[in-house]
Amino acid sequence: MSELINDSRSRKDLLKHMILQLHEGVAPEEVKGRLRDLMSKIPYGEVVEVEQELISEGLPETEVLRLCDIHTEVLEGKIDLSEMKIVPPGHPVDTFKKENRELEIQVKRLEELYSGFTELIESIGIAAYLNKIHQLFNALMDADKHYRRKENLLFPYLERYGITGPPTVMWGKHDETRALLKEALANVQFSESMDNQKIAILIRDTFHPASKAVTDMIMKEEEILLPMTLDKLSEKEWYEIYRQTNEIGYCLYDPKVEWKPEGIELTEVSSLSDGSIILPSGTFRLEEILALLNMLPIDMTFVDKDDKVKYFSQGKERVFDRNRAILGRDVRLCHPPSSVHVVEDILADFKAGRQESAAFWIQMKGRFIHIEYFALRGAQGEYLGTLEVSQDLTEKRALQGEQRILSYQK
Repeated sequence: MSELINDSRSRKDLLKHMILQLHEGVAPEEVKGRLRDLMSKIPYGEVVEVEQELISEGLPETEVLRLCDIHTEVLEGKIDLSEMKIVPPGHPVDTFKKENRELEIQVKRLEELYSGFTELIESIGIAAYLNKIHQLFNALMDADKHYRRKENLLFPYLERYGITGPPTVMWGKHDETRALLKEALANVQFSESMDNQKIAILIRDTFHPASKAVTDMIMKEEEILLPMTLDKLSEKEWYEIYRQTNEIGYCLYDPKVEWKPEGIELTEVSSLSDGSIILPSGTFRLEEILALLNMLPIDMTFVDKDDKVKYFSQGKERVFDRNRAILGRDVRLCHPPSSVHVVEDILADFKAGRQESAAFWIQMKGRFIHIEYFALRGAQGEYLGTLEVSQDLTEKRALQGEQRILSYQK
């Protein structure tokens, strides 16, 4: 029988036959046992191909989704990853894996709370115990961003290669996991009627299935999905995914390095179809960034590298008057002659790299005003311009003691 499973087509036919047996009602444990006996190793790509073939041949995606956990459980540890490509730090696949390690840490902590719940409750009480559970499930909810990056960035590229079934199945598993996590959070509610028996039932029926769904997804990703996508997608496509990742965000992990493949040149994208502006740490629509800049409790004025005024914020309570007539004007002409030399000294020091900021504070009409200038520099340290920040600190200087409760000013 061993020679039967040494070629790709035979392995795939065997796996397909076993999945169809599950579909027809053969006991899962019986099928699992036969798979374990007959299947020593199967390349990751063949698992995806089998799922795609089954869907193409008419097996409903919902049925593949139902059987997915059973056949991936028995394949865990039997999938051959020896041909999987190695990726550098910062690559989207590296980030997916780093996020998975963080998710596993949260699940491990939950498992420790499950196994020792009686002693823990006796030590800290049910309310404190449930609070620990709540905090960890709150952290696991971050997996939603991890899943959305796959759904909205990765899966569309797979579809270009005709791989549609497996992403659909995995999306369905994402939704199942999200639902389980939400149910777990909804049930972490302390009440006077809560006792150890109810906690045990919650762990068995709600908490454990939710956290296990997270780790099951990690296996499906790292042993099947990610190796296959590395084979399919080009470096340019991965870089396109990388550059869009900030729009969705990261899961319990912030990449420490930037990644750009060699020889890939893409037109810089500065805006999206909905008018959003793409920044390294997120996106804004124009009305959002205007509202944010004008809501800051400071005045800002930006002077470009050629000493021309390019921008000023328009908050409700300005410290110094500004109007649009100053835009494009040399900054020296915006100051009285007696202080122009100070402006010139600051600009010269910033441009030469001798200083990064210059602070002043004055008393004006009974108010304490703080003024600070900052050198703005590009990624290579080049001078881009100067930012002037002014703030009325009168009320803040008068604060005493503490305020730890919510209290709105009337």
